[in-house]
Amino acid sequence: MAITATQTKNPGSVVQVAVGRYITTGTAAAFNLTLGFNPRYFRIENLTDRNGMEWFEGMDDDSALKTVAAGTKTLSTSLGITVSNGVVTVGLDTDVNVTSKQLSWIAIM
Repeated sequence: MAITATQTKNPGSVVQVAVGRYITTGTAAAFNLTLGFNPRYFRIENLTDRNGMEWFEGMDDDSALKTVAAGTKTLSTSLGITVSNGVVTVGLDTDVNVTSKQLSWIAIM
C-alpha cells in the first residue's frame, strides 16, 4: 500500500496566526471572523462546556471534527466551519456555539 503525503511550509519570515475570543450575547447564530488570510487549521473551543470543533485544510465547507466534553469525536458535515477569502464562518453547532458561553479560537496558516 502506497502512502502519499503532501506538505506546504511557509518561509520562516511568513507566519500567520490569529487568536481570539467570542461570546454570543443575543440569540446564538453562525458568525464570521475576518482574518485576512485562509488558515490551514482552525480550532474553536467552548471553554464553558469543554466542547470544540477543528477544521483542517482540505475539509469540505461547513464541516468539522467535533469533540465533546466526554472526549467523543465525530465528523460534523453540517453546522461546521467554512474558510473562504480570508473569512472563517463558524456554524451554529448547538454544543459549541451557544448563547452566553465563552468561545476561544485559533487560526494557523
